[in-house]
Amino acid sequence: MIMGIPEMVYMAKCSKCGTEVAKPEKTWTLAPKGKKAVTVGLYKCPSCGAFFRASSK
Repeated sequence: MIMGIPEMVYMAKCSKCGTEVAKPEKTWTLAPKGKKAVTVGLYKCPSCGAFFRASSK
C-alpha cells in the first residue's frame, strides 16, 4: 500500500479451469533486442494443479 492507496495485484487466470491465481511460482524477464521487456510468470492453479505461464505488466 502506497500512501493509503492499495497496489494493483495482477491476477492470472488458469487456462484449464478459469480460477484466478495471484502469486507466481517463478518469474523471469524476456527482453528481445529492440523491444520492450516483458515479465513472465509461472503459475500453479490451486484448484486443478495445472501449471501455466502468463505475462504481467
